Amino acid sequence: MTDIVDLPGPEGTLEGRFLSGKAGPGVVITHPHPLFGGSMNNNVVWTAERAFHSRGWATLCFNFRGVGGSTGSYGGGDSEAEDVVAALKFLQKRTPGPHYLVGYSFGAFVVGQAQRQGLTAADAVLISPPVAFMEMAWLPEVPHLKLIVAGDKDEIGPLLDLQTMLAAVEPPVPLVVIPGADHFYGGREDRLFQALRDFPL
Repeated sequence: MTDIVDLPGPEGTLEGRFLSGKAGPGVVITHPHPLFGGSMNNNVVWTAERAFHSRGWATLCFNFRGVGGSTGSYGGGDSEAEDVVAALKFLQKRTPGPHYLVGYSFGAFVVGQAQRQGLTAADAVLISPPVAFMEMAWLPEVPHLKLIVAGDKDEIGPLLDLQTMLAAVEPPVPLVVIPGADHFYGGREDRLFQALRDFPL
């Protein structure tokens, strides 16, 4: 059952969408850039939500501050990391865990920042980190980075750039490539669904 929920946030409330699961794990899923129309009502966010819910997990998608019904205003990415902290706290009260973080595009940037700032979750999955659009030289330093998913036609998160950045990371971070997918995964949602549903976490 899907519940539209109000999460206590750093600047008031955050509008969220919560689906209870059949098992203990739960996942927070974050959306693309607010200044370019990003919200929790996004095809990649929906795909991630379906994929993890198909595992029996609880899922929590939410709108960053200033998006949809969420109060506050755009914070450049660093402030949105506080929104991820609030969302994870909400999820932890609803599910026994373990709890995971999944970020897409701008949401991947924010999840990485939250992890670097000390937010503790079981693991993080990043979908198309926008390394050609935002400064993400710190990507190899993100703790608990379990998986990165990228399209081989992505100009905002180029595959070669990601491979170069991750080359020296030990242990290696798995990188799943979706053939034919650009940054927006139009027409490739089924392949993304399969990758997120089937990767061992």
